Amino acid sequence: MNTAIAKLFRDCTGEEPLNIEELPSSGSNRRYFRITGNDRTLIAAKGTSIPENVAFWTIADHFRKAGLPVPAVLSHSEDFVYYLQEDLGDDTLFNLVADGRDKGQYSRAEKTLLIKAIRCLPKLQFEGARGLDFSVCFPQPEFDERMISFDQNYFKYCFLKATGIEFSEIKLDEDFRTMSSVLMRSMSDTFLYRDFQARNVMFRDGEPYFIDFQGGRKGPVFYDVASFIWQAKAAYPEELKVELIDQYIDALRAYIPVNRDEFLETLRHFVLFRTLQVLGAYGFRGYFEKKPHFLQSVPFALDNIRKLLKKPFVEYPYLSQVLEELCNLREYTEMNKEKVLEVMICSFAYKKGIPNDVSGNGGGYVFDCRGLENPGKYEHYKHFTGMDAEVIKFMEDDGGVLKFLDNAYNLVDAHVKRFMERKFTHLMVSFGCTGGQHRSVYCAEHLAEHVSKKFNVRVHVVHRELEIEKDL
Repeated sequence: MNTAIAKLFRDCTGEEPLNIEELPSSGSNRRYFRITGNDRTLIAAKGTSIPENVAFWTIADHFRKAGLPVPAVLSHSEDFVYYLQEDLGDDTLFNLVADGRDKGQYSRAEKTLLIKAIRCLPKLQFEGARGLDFSVCFPQPEFDERMISFDQNYFKYCFLKATGIEFSEIKLDEDFRTMSSVLMRSMSDTFLYRDFQARNVMFRDGEPYFIDFQGGRKGPVFYDVASFIWQAKAAYPEELKVELIDQYIDALRAYIPVNRDEFLETLRHFVLFRTLQVLGAYGFRGYFEKKPHFLQSVPFALDNIRKLLKKPFVEYPYLSQVLEELCNLREYTEMNKEKVLEVMICSFAYKKGIPNDVSGNGGGYVFDCRGLENPGKYEHYKHFTGMDAEVIKFMEDDGGVLKFLDNAYNLVDAHVKRFMERKFTHLMVSFGCTGGQHRSVYCAEHLAEHVSKKFNVRVHVVHRELEIEKDL
């Protein structure tokens, strides 16, 4: 192999290679090599699929001529098994934001890199599609019902069946057909990258460059947004997801008018579909190719689905039921459990005592809400709780609770960050009031929502006196 690569380098540059080093492989069957010459380095790729190699070469050449930030393709072997491309270095976006991914809290510098990448996407989708001969795309020119069906079956046969869950293939197929029709409504004459995610974005001199788009084809813009922002192991906090979506929409408006609410409603269908496809890939790599590290990403993908299902997909009732069952499988809910911080947030009545910390760590913050105006002293509010609109309005009209919570947020945020850095697994925060029904419940609910959006943690809410427990 090195002989073929050395010849390609020699024919391209006129010099002998000083060193050929194989680079770590990813999930694909392609192999990459860094070739070092006297005054430059190049990347050689070996792919077993000739049509796929031709697709990458043709698309890269087209993109480069259109002024898009992709590696220059320089030379290929006669049989197209090998090709040479520009060396963009080693700084992938995935590695550059590793610290934020590990802590669950991304710095402003890391967010800037993510924003730069997502704002480039509309340019790739629209300007990349102009004049592109989609007939070279592999395995076919465009996103269509058949490709949707392939990915749905990928999920069904490579992941769902492997879990042992029993399901009706007929009912599932009915929902899959509905999903296909929903997705196809958004078809457009734009370039669908297919695998637009942080591992396929390189940074050089502070600017993003894009690689591994050989699976690209004509297709809707939503798919790539879903791939990037909901990339399973990235586990971006909800707050960051919203920021990235808004940055993408802002950049997209340079090409087409966008109604944000309509965009978000369509996007959630593509997020669900893309996550099913990803689970199929994890199942195939993990269960069938016996690469267990792929299964480590399954809980992250299921967490994305769990959050999506909070707003029901009325179009897919049976699929939703199956996914709920999947999300509750112990083998996935407990996988990597010790590595993720759980923040338990409780409401309680002081007259019944401060809640015990079941983790054995001895508690945490306890906030006394009895200094806030109490709706419970008015007959009208006695049958409501801090989760009801009437009590929420009462609390917020008074205004004192907002400053109270801002102070609580600042304290808890600092604690969560520190606990995540130290790899702790449990933090307890409690809010107490007279009856454990109004003020403490309101505060616990709002802190839970705040923490859930801001950090990649598990949030468990306990309203002790109401006998309610739930996960966010």
